[in-house]
Amino acid sequence: MVTDFFEYLSMDFAMRALIVGLLLSVCAALLGVCLVPKRYSMIGDGLSHVGFGALAAASALGTAPLAVALPVVIIASFLLLRLRENGKIKGDSAIAMISAGALAIGVMVVSLSGSNTDLDGYMFGSILAITKTDFAVAAVLFPLVIATFVLFYTQIFAVCYDENFARATGMKAGFYDMLLAFLVAVTIVIGMRMMGTLLISALIIFPSVSAMRVAKSYFATVVTAVATSVISFLLGMFMSFELSTPIGASIVVCNMAAFFIMSAIGFLRKGK
Repeated sequence: MVTDFFEYLSMDFAMRALIVGLLLSVCAALLGVCLVPKRYSMIGDGLSHVGFGALAAASALGTAPLAVALPVVIIASFLLLRLRENGKIKGDSAIAMISAGALAIGVMVVSLSGSNTDLDGYMFGSILAITKTDFAVAAVLFPLVIATFVLFYTQIFAVCYDENFARATGMKAGFYDMLLAFLVAVTIVIGMRMMGTLLISALIIFPSVSAMRVAKSYFATVVTAVATSVISFLLGMFMSFELSTPIGASIVVCNMAAFFIMSAIGFLRKGK
């Protein structure tokens, strides 16, 4: 069983998926630790639906999917940020409206174009969806996401946990919010090729929420979230291979299991 899995990983498409998945797991966990305290966690869901609409339109028009989806999702990310801060329609309402609208547009475009676009692959993810172009883009952008997080670690921590205090100290909180929105958009667009539109937000939310059940400091939360995300990805990929299930769903199930385990550990600690 394990031997067969390692032989499977020797194939080019599986190795590409493994590398992209590991990078995605780290990025999603880092961003989740930032987004959950700010109550931005559902922005990933909204942006993934925008990404679906953009990818569907690009596929129907015969253009490069990433070249269309990446700028569209980045713009949508900034728009959601502005709506949250200054718009009359705020928070969950803005995310829900943009999310549902983009998803509907994507389905309509695919339907009207008559193309044979694999909707299941976009919705639930597919290990075969990771092309050489996706791999090249991920190999450049994901390390950039990680490096940016490390470089601005202190500022991001301040903005995420007490934005008003950060502004009071003279920190340019708006800039770091925009930076965070950009990083989320990049991660969502590349990650949804593997995880799918409906599941990519889970990869951002679950590891960070799970880590918060057991970790007692911000640094410990970051490390635990990253470890949880990576382990869940590896187990999910193995489950997907053994059971022939969609890789995105398999990874989310493993993340759910990790959440329940860590919740139980946190509960037992409090009882002592």
